[in-house]
Amino acid sequence: MTSPIDPVLSGSTNRAQPPAPPPPQKRHWFVRLLMWLFGLAVAGAATLALLVLVALSVAYPNLPDVTSLQNYQPKLPLRIYSSEGNLISEFGEERRSYVPFDEIPKVMKNAVLAIEDARFYEHGGIDYVGVARAGLANFSKSKSQGASTITMQVARNVYLSSEKTFTRKIYEMLLAFKLEHSLTKDQIFEIYLNQIFLGNRAYGFAAASEAYFGKSIKDVSIAEAAMLAGLPKAPSLYNPIVNPSRARTRQVYILERMVENRFITPEQAEEARNEQLVYKRASYGDEVHAEYVGEMVRQLIYDQYGAEAYTRGLNVYTTISTRDQNAAYQAVRRGILNYDGRRAYRGPEHFVTLPKDKELIEEAISDALSDYPDAGEMVAAIVTEASPRKVVVRRSDNEDITITGNGLRFASFALSSKASATQKIRPGAVVRIVKAKSGWEIRQLPEVESALVAMDPRTGAIQALVGGFDFNKNKFNHVTQAYRQPGSSFKPFIYSAGLETGIMPTTLVSDSALYFGSDVTGGKPWSPKNYDGSNGPPLTVRQALAKSKNMVSIRILQSVGTQKTQEWAGRFGFPAERTPPYLTLALGAGTTTPLEMAVGYSVFANGGYAVNPYIISLIKDQRGNVISEVKPTALSEDRRAIPERNAFVMNSLMNEVATRGTAARATSALGRSDLYGKTGTTNDSKDAWFAGFQATQVAVVWMGFDNPRNLGDRETGGGLSLPIWIQYMQTALKGVPVTDLTRKPPEGVTRQGDWAYDEYAGGRGISRIGVSNYNPNPSRSGSSNGDGSSSGPQGADPAGAPSNSPLANDDLFRGN
Repeated sequence: MTSPIDPVLSGSTNRAQPPAPPPPQKRHWFVRLLMWLFGLAVAGAATLALLVLVALSVAYPNLPDVTSLQNYQPKLPLRIYSSEGNLISEFGEERRSYVPFDEIPKVMKNAVLAIEDARFYEHGGIDYVGVARAGLANFSKSKSQGASTITMQVARNVYLSSEKTFTRKIYEMLLAFKLEHSLTKDQIFEIYLNQIFLGNRAYGFAAASEAYFGKSIKDVSIAEAAMLAGLPKAPSLYNPIVNPSRARTRQVYILERMVENRFITPEQAEEARNEQLVYKRASYGDEVHAEYVGEMVRQLIYDQYGAEAYTRGLNVYTTISTRDQNAAYQAVRRGILNYDGRRAYRGPEHFVTLPKDKELIEEAISDALSDYPDAGEMVAAIVTEASPRKVVVRRSDNEDITITGNGLRFASFALSSKASATQKIRPGAVVRIVKAKSGWEIRQLPEVESALVAMDPRTGAIQALVGGFDFNKNKFNHVTQAYRQPGSSFKPFIYSAGLETGIMPTTLVSDSALYFGSDVTGGKPWSPKNYDGSNGPPLTVRQALAKSKNMVSIRILQSVGTQKTQEWAGRFGFPAERTPPYLTLALGAGTTTPLEMAVGYSVFANGGYAVNPYIISLIKDQRGNVISEVKPTALSEDRRAIPERNAFVMNSLMNEVATRGTAARATSALGRSDLYGKTGTTNDSKDAWFAGFQATQVAVVWMGFDNPRNLGDRETGGGLSLPIWIQYMQTALKGVPVTDLTRKPPEGVTRQGDWAYDEYAGGRGISRIGVSNYNPNPSRSGSSNGDGSSSGPQGADPAGAPSNSPLANDDLFRGN
């Protein structure tokens, strides 16, 4: 048996070799591919980062300057108010009410934060946590979430377009960073709350609160705030009026988000879910029917500020009194409708073909009525059934309205078999209906127009202005744009000129007929007449004005002189080019506007001073700073137009008109002794006027057709315009003390039977005009006086007139 021998001890050279290591294994191809791809990704990311840095270095300096938002001025509409602050009109593409951040209620801010950007006060413009959460939510939930922060939305709304491109998103993010470095969080949030579009032409939550709920933003409830907060995502989709079910769903979701963010408690959320919301438009105080005023002021503001007028947020306060304006509106409409009610029914406004399918009728009626807007209380309707005893009409609400009995009286002929095709009421006819005490009545839109303007004669402030029957029907402002012949309402200015030449109230003037041959007129012969066509005995100046005698007015004008009278009329504001120096001026042959007439009569009412009419009293910017303000100045001698005594005597004469003359109805109806004025009716009754005043207010009323034509037999200013004036003054003078303008005579006036200038008292003035050789049947000799009489110490102008004289045309006047 042998024992093992240690190789080392034995010295043997045959040593045992250690086992060879295993050969290296080749790395798996998949791992190598991953490493290779990772290397490419790192390189790509580095390249992309480098490209982004290069892009940022180029784009960032070209971003808009956001420092202007530090003094944020949104586009705010032009708003026009009455003197009391009631909204008259609003002009601008964007309906917006700017509200400072501190005045926006916390509940509105929290509702917006809950749905739009709950981490707004934690991130720096881009919410990376929100982006990740939104990405996960979009994969895992049915409800997707956006990743745009409030800052990014501000950047987009103020500076960028709404197109969805990668480039725009980059700019949006860059601008968000820039905004965060330039503005505070509250400033950014304030811009968002006032800038964002929320449907219904409303921009900003304050305007949306007014547009949807008719209330100030400070008064919104949790439920209303949640409903409004749902609008920014898609204003049309979540409009609570148009899509109530979708808006309700989003409101509930926002309430849940408010609970999650601990803005409200679950109990508050439950109470808000159960709240019944009421939708209505804001009223801005008492309603003011002043569309013509709104348009008039809009034009004035635009002339001064240009297109900026619609974006600067100007608040314009007018001199208009809400009470007086609404009274004027009602008076004008009532006067027009009373006149039109005496005319024949002209027939339906239009005819439409109604479909036989009942399901399509509602849409057809709605489409047809869109071209016929309501005119105040006169609403448009489509006839669906018609017979002599019953008419059934329908409006857009698809409710049938049955009209019978007295409601058909005005249009009875149009329901008979004798009516023509264009006049007959039949199914498909577009008619106007009015709700009366006894039920609905068929009426028609009037063709005649009227206008009323009232102003304070002491300041020139316009207190009421109605330019026509309905602004939507006819936007032509008859107060300022209608140049019409004033007829006999112009006579006080003729008589006023006569006072300065010695023609006193006691002067006796012939009322005999006048005739001017072609050798005098240079054209057609002229034989003027009194309104009633008759002539009477001589009259005093006082009597003649009260009775509005044309023959007397012509003789007074002859005595004064046409050129001198034209110049005198200029003192009242009437331009010479529209007051021709011819004898027809005595009958109102010139042209003027109701506003010019009001200015002219103001000179009498205030004791002889010229005043400039104005309608804008105050302009403020969006932050309440006063831009301009009109403060009436006291009447002073440098503004005197006529002597005080002239105004005094004329007021005495015009009080006679309103007490015992053609306007006596004014004193009896109003029960006041301090009323003054003059009626006016032009030839063939084409224009009807009444211009009258009290110490605190002048009001002028006109009525006529836009294309002048006869108003009707025996239609006069006293019958058409005076009732409108009386109805208006019943409101305007309510509570105003009686102020007799003839109680205290000024210096230079004396009374000896009647008022007279001191130097003309006792018969020292012109005692008679055309009376010494009075002949009731004068020969037609063509003489200027017509009766061969003298005109007193002042003499008279030759009556000769050039061929272009108003004497040579057919548009002559018979005043009343």
